Amino acid sequence: MTATTYKWATRGDINAFFALFLDNVVNLFVLSAILTGFGMPKEFVYTRILPGTAVGVMVGDLLYTWMAFRAAKRTGNMKLTAMPLGLDMPTTVAVAVAVMLPAFTLLNDQLGDPNKAAQLAWYIGIGSTLWMAVIKFVGAYFAKPIQKAVPAAGLVGSLAGIGLVWLGVHAFLGIYEMSYVGLVSLVILIFTLIALHKFPFNIPGAAATVLVGTVLFYFLGFTGILERIGTPFGLPGIGGLGFNLPVISSGGFKEMFAGSLIYLPITAPFAILVFTGSVNVTEAARLVGDKFNSRNIILADGLATLVGGLCGGIAQSTPYFGHSAYKRMGARAAYTLATGIAIGLGGIFGFIGFLVDLIPGAVVKPILILIGFDMVRLSFQLTPSRHIKGVILAIVPAIFNYVFTHLKTTYGHVQRSAAQLKESITQLGIANSDTLTPVLAKTEEIMPPQWLAEYALIGALGQGFILVAMIWGATVAFIIDRQIVRAAITLGIAGVFSLFGIIHSIFPSGSLYLPWRLSDNAGGEVIGRAMTFPFEFSSAYFLAAVTLLIIYYAGPARHGEGPELDYKI
Repeated sequence: MTATTYKWATRGDINAFFALFLDNVVNLFVLSAILTGFGMPKEFVYTRILPGTAVGVMVGDLLYTWMAFRAAKRTGNMKLTAMPLGLDMPTTVAVAVAVMLPAFTLLNDQLGDPNKAAQLAWYIGIGSTLWMAVIKFVGAYFAKPIQKAVPAAGLVGSLAGIGLVWLGVHAFLGIYEMSYVGLVSLVILIFTLIALHKFPFNIPGAAATVLVGTVLFYFLGFTGILERIGTPFGLPGIGGLGFNLPVISSGGFKEMFAGSLIYLPITAPFAILVFTGSVNVTEAARLVGDKFNSRNIILADGLATLVGGLCGGIAQSTPYFGHSAYKRMGARAAYTLATGIAIGLGGIFGFIGFLVDLIPGAVVKPILILIGFDMVRLSFQLTPSRHIKGVILAIVPAIFNYVFTHLKTTYGHVQRSAAQLKESITQLGIANSDTLTPVLAKTEEIMPPQWLAEYALIGALGQGFILVAMIWGATVAFIIDRQIVRAAITLGIAGVFSLFGIIHSIFPSGSLYLPWRLSDNAGGEVIGRAMTFPFEFSSAYFLAAVTLLIIYYAGPARHGEGPELDYKI
């Protein structure tokens, strides 16, 4: 039997194409909105970041199309549906808010040039993407054992934190920044996509949200209402349109072993989450009659991520869980072929960037909230009911990370203002004035001691929040299931990680360090109280691990006395 007998295109591919295409467009839309929302130049995002990211999706979908032909020939299944692939939404959001945001903010503060800062932050994002590809290549051979060893609460708990805080809370704030447009869009979205009521004329909910919100925005803009309430208004630019062919940059390679290493504790868990989740995706496809090799699915996805990173992309791809839905539509392999080509060309020619610029941010924010809530829902859905409290605890580190990100910006402004004031006073020749001596002191001596102590603690608790969430989610699940040794080992790993700054880094940038060299960094960007955190937190984790072992083996819990394992929350 030859591959030419495979009926690879049907009418069902049309519906499947629109579903998969729009899914990827939304992800690229979200990525662009987040990056431009915190100040990264729009034209840079549209012409440098989006094309490479889109090319990664194109390569992945083309590979999965080819694999569908091979699988059909191998199995004799002439109705086989290709595995869908697209950008991984959780990773897209995490890289944007937990890698690109702090890197761009820090570099922009240091350089005072948004374009230069964007370029250097982009290199870090590329390096992070290349690392995720490497991890997936290795993980293809260990996916099943890791999936069995780590509880779902540990693997997906961090998703709930990102969805609730960085998408839910942050987007809700953005809605009220342009309340007329934001609240109307939010109400339409709740009415259609959450309450599932039909919009007039049966217009789909997402389309209605975007359409009404965008029309309202331009109406308020052209009538001058937005200007009167202090809201900026302008027509979309066309700078991103054109032929923006991705170019391989050496900067990303250099950052693999430099700046991107700082963010490896954030990106590595998401690569693990994708390749372990790919096992479930492949198994779900097998249950509906389509047999794929999970290792090959992960390797192809890793290659797509690698190509995307080499071309300037900053988010990893993933096989989608919606395979069975596309199969019910009657799709074969034409939909992945068409999606790959459309997404790739859309990114290269700037059409996606133009759409992002056309639609106001306040219209996108309700969609971000919906995506965030869906990430929270998925986290709870994939977790056994008895482990739900582990997921809830895993949300907390994301809250600290969000708060610290905003405090760090404010504190940075205070530091710079104090330094500028000191320089101005010195130039006036009155630097020795007793009245002005407190002003000339270090910023740490101006701020209230209690505030500084809390700032240092919140910062440490927010650093490496993805790994911290995984650790605590897994620890709670292990303890509930009476796998006490595994729980103690997990706490011990946390102790090692916190000693070197992999989690709870004392540096605002999240940098790693050797604990015995910390004295070299006394003062400067590290508040004195934080200098003790690595040793304190590390020893506290080990103490907690030992305590757990003692109270388990010395008490009745060892003999099975306690709550049933299937108790309900």
